[in-house]
Amino acid sequence: MNPINWKKEVEKRKDSFLKDTQGLLQIRSVLDEGKGTKNAPFGPEIAAALDYMLKLGEDGGMTVKNVDGFAGHIEMGEGKELIGVLGHLDVVPEGDGWSVDPYGGEIKDGKIFARGAIDDKGPTMAAWYGMKIVKELNLPLSKRVRLILGTDEESQWRCVEHYFKQEEMPSAGFAPDADFPIIHAEKGMMNVTMQQKKRNKEEEPNAVLQSFKSGLRLNMVPDRAEAELKLREKWNERFQDFLSENHLTGEIEEEGDVHHFYLTGKSAHGSTPDFGVNAGVMLASFLSQLPLDGQGLSFVHFINEHLKESTGEKLGIKAEDEVSGALTVNPGVFSYTSECGGSIGLNIRYPVKHSGDAVQMTLGTLAEREGFTIEVTKHTTPHFVDEQHIVVQTLKKVYEDQTGRTGKPIAIGGGTYARSLEAGVAFGALFPGREDVAHQKDEYMFLEDLFSAAAIYAEAIYELAK
Repeated sequence: MNPINWKKEVEKRKDSFLKDTQGLLQIRSVLDEGKGTKNAPFGPEIAAALDYMLKLGEDGGMTVKNVDGFAGHIEMGEGKELIGVLGHLDVVPEGDGWSVDPYGGEIKDGKIFARGAIDDKGPTMAAWYGMKIVKELNLPLSKRVRLILGTDEESQWRCVEHYFKQEEMPSAGFAPDADFPIIHAEKGMMNVTMQQKKRNKEEEPNAVLQSFKSGLRLNMVPDRAEAELKLREKWNERFQDFLSENHLTGEIEEEGDVHHFYLTGKSAHGSTPDFGVNAGVMLASFLSQLPLDGQGLSFVHFINEHLKESTGEKLGIKAEDEVSGALTVNPGVFSYTSECGGSIGLNIRYPVKHSGDAVQMTLGTLAEREGFTIEVTKHTTPHFVDEQHIVVQTLKKVYEDQTGRTGKPIAIGGGTYARSLEAGVAFGALFPGREDVAHQKDEYMFLEDLFSAAAIYAEAIYELAK
């Protein structure tokens, strides 16, 4: 049998590949529980994205199943053993500042632009085309292959939790939702809400923080912050100086003695907070210079003192190991009103050899001292697969053969569906050297990378299931 030219097989299907990818990207599959129904628990658009993919699977002659709108799968092959490929169809909100339609799937300059292009609709479509190629070549398989499609990955992972209560657990597999070459270690993830304790009102101060808000999701660096203050004096000039010193943009709108402050930062994925500029942290840093009321000052002072760096050092939770690197903290959502006080939502990624309980205990002690309470709203323990595991070694060989690059496994702070499997790793589709634009405005994926990923996935699926 002649060796298969996987890249050539992708090239043959390039037109339909791009058409199908654009069709998926044009669905605004953002969580919308307010419009959820029994069969579409996360909203109609997410349901539409799931239906879209299942229809592709059905048209491709494969077995498909919708599991109560929480997730679905496309399956091919025969055999007792099951290989899983886990992608997700939901996306984070688009945010502001796009230069293209965030749901247009526009192609220009060798890239395809849309929310979800790299996280994770583009890579999921590449995995689907890899599976489709193996099927259409009628290659013999001794195992079944199942493309599992999640719909709540960007929020609470209720999709895979529900799915695996009813469906078979694959013996091994990969998630096309991170970086190449291979992610064999994923940090522990903890979402924490810090709630400010209510303070007694005091005599009228020179400045009152009436409201403060920033951030859409815990796993996104906030790129916009706004605050409403009641001021007896003007702070416009000092604010402009602060913006200039920190290379930021913002503005103040005045309505009598009420001043609205706006500040723009830069969004990034919550696992890499240093790639962004946290608008909430920066606005709080400025406001901490003002003669605010006690409760308002306590709120912004805590942010300025403890959340300006991403290592957790000022929170007392700094940690690092040789497998997965340093702990990171992303303050993703801020909310404050003068009536209720403030809350801060933290997304913490801690090393695989570190203790989540230790993180929680240290935060609790600090919070009590600073006038806050804490609640852990989500905690996912670390995930680790040994480098010598057959899945890692198989994917390593495929990657190296197709790219000519070294396929040494790496660790990430992000969390992927790979951790849903005992022997699961994340595998692409962001190639080394490419900028990670997940969760940012003008998110894109290079077409060259999309096609290369599909070729790699096709061979990987075949090698794991043959």
